[in-house]
Amino acid sequence: MVRTVYVEKKSEYDVASRKLASDVLGVLGIELKHPRCLIRYCVEGLDDDQFALAVKNVFSEPPLDSVYYDISFLRGDVIVLEYLDGQYDQRMDSAVQCVQFLTDGLRPIIKCSTIYSFDKLPEEQLEKVKRHLINPVDSKEGNIVPPETIEQTFFTQSEMRVEEAGFIDMPELSLGKFYSSMGFAMTMEDLKFVQDYFKKERRNPTLTELKVIDTYWSDHCRHTTFNTELKKVTVVSGNGELEKAYSHYLEVFGANYAGRKDKFPCLMNIATLAAKQLRKEGYLDNLDESDEINACSVVVDVDNDGKDEQWLIMFKNETHNHPTEIEPFGGAATCLGGAIRDPLSGRTYVYQAMRITGADFPGARPTLQGKLPQQVISKKALAGFSSYGNQIGLATGTVVEKFDEGYRAKRLETGYVIGGNKKENVIRMTPVAGDIVIMVGGDTGRDGCGGATG
Repeated sequence: MVRTVYVEKKSEYDVASRKLASDVLGVLGIELKHPRCLIRYCVEGLDDDQFALAVKNVFSEPPLDSVYYDISFLRGDVIVLEYLDGQYDQRMDSAVQCVQFLTDGLRPIIKCSTIYSFDKLPEEQLEKVKRHLINPVDSKEGNIVPPETIEQTFFTQSEMRVEEAGFIDMPELSLGKFYSSMGFAMTMEDLKFVQDYFKKERRNPTLTELKVIDTYWSDHCRHTTFNTELKKVTVVSGNGELEKAYSHYLEVFGANYAGRKDKFPCLMNIATLAAKQLRKEGYLDNLDESDEINACSVVVDVDNDGKDEQWLIMFKNETHNHPTEIEPFGGAATCLGGAIRDPLSGRTYVYQAMRITGADFPGARPTLQGKLPQQVISKKALAGFSSYGNQIGLATGTVVEKFDEGYRAKRLETGYVIGGNKKENVIRMTPVAGDIVIMVGGDTGRDGCGGATG
């Protein structure tokens, strides 16, 4: 049995409804009259007494919230917003854990929805408001009628699916149809390259293999843009120092990669070549190299209350330009999260962060076709970065957003962190055949498995 409750902040605390009206007016120029914002909790697996206890102690705060078990009193237009199936819902996850504490271990199934209500709008304006509220990358429009069951059934199969259509023998027309049907992030040229590879292997790939290649070859993982060869660069600013700097880069590149046909000038190489050259010149003699830690690590002598100790200090930065542009909250949150994970996995305590971003001027001009408004991206991205940093207790000393029309086509979202630990505490060993591997962590939804190809 599914039990349902609706929770709304009392008028004096109802920031969400006021923000809804302000955002819609500021971004769309549409005035919402009598806006309301409610959270719907659909719960399965509790009896009446347990549900009543959860309503009072988990789903609502009696001094601040009004609680309803029926919303037939709502008038005008009503929009129900839900996450896509498999998308991580932090509110739901927290509610499940809190109820589990409350009921001494009983773990219910909970589904959360946000319900927006306001006075009737013309159909055209209503559709604009829906597009503003519902980002199809992570959300969908739900049903005002609560579901009869929220227990999910998952597809299970013991073997990886093998393409029966004969992938390696597909002519170009069939390959094109297959490409369109799979929603790949890689290009058609990439898929042809993969087909040629497996022809040489004399076997068809499994669907899993194709999906793994697609993930690793996405712009998010492979950094296609940053790794694009720079064949001709023209400096248009008139700044002679920029031309001198680029000419110097080409000289250093030639000295480091003479005879290497697999290396070419690109943005990624511009970003990393300085460290390679400085190490070559003997300036980075304290650089700590490791096969396992994807963060820049240096060894420093630390005076710890009069006692000299060797510490590992780790630096890591992450760019999440495209993910933040299509799903601002999650993209910016995992920008910082991705930066945190590398030094954290290197057994260091991450203690400081910095955020530098770039956007077009909010509201200065129309939104480009197919893009979220700059104002929406900037606000939700800031909330996402703050959410992740606050939950892990990370102090962020510098937050800078640069506004320039050059960021209109592509947002800049970067996060930086520093971590540290005594060098003696970081023990490194090489895995060998026969070792047992234990994976520890939370459930991963569609935003984790294949999320990079979004």
